[in-house]
Amino acid sequence: MVCYMKRPVIGICAALERARWGVWDQRAALVPMGYIAAVQRAGALALALAPDEQLVAEPAEALALIDGLMLAGGADIDPASYRAAAHPKTVDTVAERDAFEIALTRAAIEADVPVLGICRGMQLINVALGGTLVQHLPDLLGHGEHRRVLGSFEGAEHDVMLTEGSLAASAAGELAHVTKSHHHQGVEELGKGLVISGISTLDELPEAIELPGKRFVLGVQWHPEADPESPVVGALVQAAIASSSTLARE
Repeated sequence: MVCYMKRPVIGICAALERARWGVWDQRAALVPMGYIAAVQRAGALALALAPDEQLVAEPAEALALIDGLMLAGGADIDPASYRAAAHPKTVDTVAERDAFEIALTRAAIEADVPVLGICRGMQLINVALGGTLVQHLPDLLGHGEHRRVLGSFEGAEHDVMLTEGSLAASAAGELAHVTKSHHHQGVEELGKGLVISGISTLDELPEAIELPGKRFVLGVQWHPEADPESPVVGALVQAAIASSSTLARE
């Protein structure tokens, strides 16, 4: 009999994109390797979760397979999800993905499964809890410093100040945290129960949100998976380990 140490399982929501491999050009469910590698470095098993219409109605089926949930970056969220008309700069929305991730996020929070939202994922947490988004930050801020080079983190570093004693500060391991960002949207009205726990030093834009009273519900507007030195994904994994151990004892 082969014995092995069971790793915690982190479900990562996959994007729906056109992809080309070999002679094929088809729609595919994709998770960039950066997210997978970050989960694996932290000692967990990464499980890609593709949008599934049945899971929108019954998300508990997916939650039974995982110890933690990661909401990855990607396309803009459909403004219909937060009762708004689309801005001309809001593009490439995928309503099928939005509905799946919103349902899964709400169910995970209700079940107290640890949740980490990254970039779009932070915005998704906010929308799932009834919040709204600024659809094009340059309109509000007068600059495009949060997405300096399309498709790259080159020159994307800036500081985020985290609230002392917050989950965000604990996950990052410091109050002044250097981050890599690539986004043109952001949190506007906060979702129910959420608090802002990090702001950009560029302009005081909310860059971390969390839900007090839960084991681990954290949204970060930056990309910790792009920084091998970042402890943020590891914090999700540790929360998943603690959560699964607690549930096993109950």
